[in-house]
Amino acid sequence: MSEFKSGYVGIVGRPNVGKSTLLNRMLGQKIAIISAKPQTTRNQILAIMTDDDSQVVFLDTPGFHTPKNKLGENMIKAVDNTINDVDLLLMVVEPKAEISPNEMKIIEKIGDIPAILVINKTDSVKKEELLGVVAAYSEAHSFKEVVFVSAKSGDGVDFLKKLIKDNMSPGPMYYPEDMVTDQQERQIIAEIIREKMLNLLDKEVPHGIAIEIVKMKRKGTGDNATYDISANIYCEKTSHKGIIIGAGGKTLKTIGTRARLDCENLLSSKVYLELWVKVKADWRNSNSLLREFGLTENQ
Repeated sequence: MSEFKSGYVGIVGRPNVGKSTLLNRMLGQKIAIISAKPQTTRNQILAIMTDDDSQVVFLDTPGFHTPKNKLGENMIKAVDNTINDVDLLLMVVEPKAEISPNEMKIIEKIGDIPAILVINKTDSVKKEELLGVVAAYSEAHSFKEVVFVSAKSGDGVDFLKKLIKDNMSPGPMYYPEDMVTDQQERQIIAEIIREKMLNLLDKEVPHGIAIEIVKMKRKGTGDNATYDISANIYCEKTSHKGIIIGAGGKTLKTIGTRARLDCENLLSSKVYLELWVKVKADWRNSNSLLREFGLTENQ
């Protein structure tokens, strides 16, 4: 029998290149929330892929961008911390030959850390266009491998998983074999609610939102178990509060319905979800509130 292999793999890239979609696809289940809007991921997300002969611990990171507030600064620190604390990096990019300034900053930070270039969304361009993408990134950095994938369809993902395992060294099982993330249920539920808001709301509103689970109580056992969950939705402006609630409470009701269904799938139980909207002006620049919401760089 071959020796057990393990290691830590960081996933980096600019916003909206599909890092979280790729992570979910590799794990075969939803670990990270997904939205078409940039800067969906705010914290480092730890996810674990275990099989008979290996354990890969993924660290998904916020999209690397130019921060405009303390929250953004903490997100960039999460990227820096990840790059300096892994055995292998996946740099996820779109199939474009132009390398953005922020992508060049990521490449500079990679340094000598082994890295695989993952060109995502390859089903959106003609194959001959990929040659220019490979040439541009290969000139910018010496990547160990270049892999073409479509995280959305799954094309190329199995090959990438094999390549990752091949690049792991003999090592221990860091986490129990049935563990897939270190996130607590409360954290996941808060992110589920935020995901629904990201997908329903426009412009700046969803980026100024934080979720706090104030009550999560289980009643009953087995198939008869139910959960009472209450959450506060914090926004930065009174005008945003009105948008979140919507005319006659319609928008908030839709958010709650969609989130409740995902929560019931997560908990395998009936869920009663209550949402409240509150205003905390400029919370993204408050260190104390960022800590309260679990959005500091050391989380």
